[in-house]
Amino acid sequence: MPARRLSGLQKDVLRLYRDCLRAIRNKPETSRPRFYAFARREFDKNISAISRTDVGAIEHLLRVGRRRLEQYMSPNIRDISGVDVGGADSR
Repeated sequence: MPARRLSGLQKDVLRLYRDCLRAIRNKPETSRPRFYAFARREFDKNISAISRTDVGAIEHLLRVGRRRLEQYMSPNIRDISGVDVGGADSR
């Protein structure tokens, strides 16, 4: 069974996620887990909150995500706080 083709919007979301992961590689190794956890949490949060058919909301979140990515790509930002890396099970 062939894989289902992705819409342009789905490709844009995946591209943003991959760009986030690539940008994290430029951060200090000690802070990377927090950046990964933050990116994953932000994408997961919006997956369940928004319908796949709500194109306007998805496009808005893509714009917000791109702006945040540009901010976090700054070399002046070396770490991110307030992110639980291990989840509730890590305690």
